[in-house]
Amino acid sequence: MESCENNNKPKTFKELVRSTYFWKPVSAIIIGGILGYLYYHFEGCSTGSCGITSSPITSILFGSALGYFLVNRPCKTC
Repeated sequence: MESCENNNKPKTFKELVRSTYFWKPVSAIIIGGILGYLYYHFEGCSTGSCGITSSPITSILFGSALGYFLVNRPCKTC
């Protein structure tokens, strides 16, 4: 059985910033935040009764979290 571990992890900060270990989750957080704000802007709840879409901050945070968890899901295959 083949292991899922990748031994090519970056060793220095400069290598980390240039690798996908850094940019994949960062880009997912940024894109998720933008999509969360767009959802608030176009579909948001103006009455304040909606927990997620009543505030742009909560929409951005929720979108960022969804973006991060979509990219770094623990159940993905090797």
